[in-house]
Amino acid sequence: MKTSAVQYTLRGVPKAVDRALRRKSRQEGKSLNTVAVETLAEGLRVGGETLRYDDLQSLVGSWVEDPKFDAAVQAQDTVDPDLWR
Repeated sequence: MKTSAVQYTLRGVPKAVDRALRRKSRQEGKSLNTVAVETLAEGLRVGGETLRYDDLQSLVGSWVEDPKFDAAVQAQDTVDPDLWR
């Protein structure tokens, strides 16, 4: 990405956006500024490219333990003797 002389100061960035940008910055080992500029460019589809994601990268590390879900999955592993005949 080319560096230009144009600079912005952004105010009122929602906390969720800040957290997401900082997390992406850490994960990719890039500066917050670089990630913010790349994200803006992607969101605006600069250059006319259509974004297509074919992976599950956005889900990595997002698993949250849920005992109710685990119980529901475990219940599916139970064989009903009356139905198995």
